[in-house]
Amino acid sequence: MNQSFEWRSQSRLLDEVAQALRERIYAGVYAPGATLRQERIAAEFGISRTPLREALRVLERDGLVVNKPGSGVRVATADLPKLLDAYAVREAMDGVAARNAAERATTAEIKDLAKQVERQRKTVENWDPAAYTQSNVIFHEAIVAASRNTSLAPLGPLLRMTSQVFAPAFSLSSERASTAVAEHGLIVEAIAARNLDEAEKLARAHINATATRLKALLEARETDKEA
Repeated sequence: MNQSFEWRSQSRLLDEVAQALRERIYAGVYAPGATLRQERIAAEFGISRTPLREALRVLERDGLVVNKPGSGVRVATADLPKLLDAYAVREAMDGVAARNAAERATTAEIKDLAKQVERQRKTVENWDPAAYTQSNVIFHEAIVAASRNTSLAPLGPLLRMTSQVFAPAFSLSSERASTAVAEHGLIVEAIAARNLDEAEKLARAHINATATRLKALLEARETDKEA
């Protein structure tokens, strides 16, 4: 990939490199299971191996990569137990985020959430998987921001990994996206109505439905392999 990198600050080089790697993983440049060739990446980024190794350790803590002796550093993959664990955490945290947003979001933030749902509908009507996936992440991040709950910060990497990497790798269809957008609309309505219980319930149900669908897909694939 031909891309030049201009690092803004040597003192923040580690953070910038880690973020650049995250964005590549989220965008699918480095697919799940792909080996990250450190010499090649260091040369491409124009940095030494030391900050790259440190950045990869940060990503390992985030759960985005795994480092196994003899195998090198690879982008994380999602087997069924790991995927369900990730979505169980998201269900709880998304529920809290929606509940807090119903209590704390400003009128402007609620209007913006409604606009985002409309943008999502357009990505489904003129089916654009990449645009839908990106708008989905932006929507959920906006709810977290509107919650004003700083303890939800760990949801960021998990949200993007499940939404942009794991789920699309298994299945992403306009039919499911259309259902998800409708669910998003109901969540926004509950937030706008300041109905804390309903906002939390709908947010949790939304994530649970995704997890249930992915579980069924993965189990069906395993059954096909055994047949």
